[in-house]
Amino acid sequence: MSAILETSELPAVFDGVKLAAVAAVLYVIVRCLNLKSPTAPPELIYQDSALARFLLKSCPLLTKEYIPPLIWGKSGHIQTALYGKMGRVRSPHPHGLRKYLTMPDGATATFDLFEPCSEHCTGEDVTMVICPGIANHSEKQYIRTFVDYAQKNGYRCAVLNHLGALPNIELTSPRMFTYGCTWEFGAMVNYIKKTYPQTQMVVVGFSLGGNIVCKYLGESQANQERVLCCVSVCQGYSALRAQETFMQWDHCRRFYNFLMADNMKKIILSHR
Repeated sequence: MSAILETSELPAVFDGVKLAAVAAVLYVIVRCLNLKSPTAPPELIYQDSALARFLLKSCPLLTKEYIPPLIWGKSGHIQTALYGKMGRVRSPHPHGLRKYLTMPDGATATFDLFEPCSEHCTGEDVTMVICPGIANHSEKQYIRTFVDYAQKNGYRCAVLNHLGALPNIELTSPRMFTYGCTWEFGAMVNYIKKTYPQTQMVVVGFSLGGNIVCKYLGESQANQERVLCCVSVCQGYSALRAQETFMQWDHCRRFYNFLMADNMKKIILSHR
């Protein structure tokens, strides 16, 4: 009789285990997709000035609540994987000319030049000088998408290819790009100034590129000539302080650190 009673309780135990497993899976999904994160407008930090008021008036998107795509839109990890690696359903392929510049130490800097597809709304000649993120270049998905949009709005675009990042361009000196070297970006800007003496420039930097362009503009007041503005996107302000957070497991930071380090190793080994 006792054996019969014991076996009759097993289905209830299994149901409890299944329920706990389902609850655990749902919890992981909610955490990974960040579904409990509330939507809100961006937090703006700025000094009250005529320029700031003009920007807020011209860009109402800055004060609107961000509504992400359903289900996966609140997860930065999924957005990074989908867009950073796979790109859009139809990623644009803007056509440009690759320029080669010989640096004083023998290094060969390259950048891609894209002419505008339409007239700028102001009727003026405006060039975006763009510095991509770490180990990136003009052939990356996000750069192509950005350039395509800028071209259609009347901007000429010059995109720096970080030294050593392009797989089909060999190094001609014993060095590659670093976190703070502005030499190649400065050479590209000087080329634009000499080739298009009438153009005004918008400086754009992504991630590592944001650090480089801000450093470049601050190195000399002459570097700021003919620059309308600078846009720094997701800039890393301090590599030393960021190094501490990259060793943490929270938000998969250590995993991203591994991926970036592995990518850097591949680039270095490809030039050995």
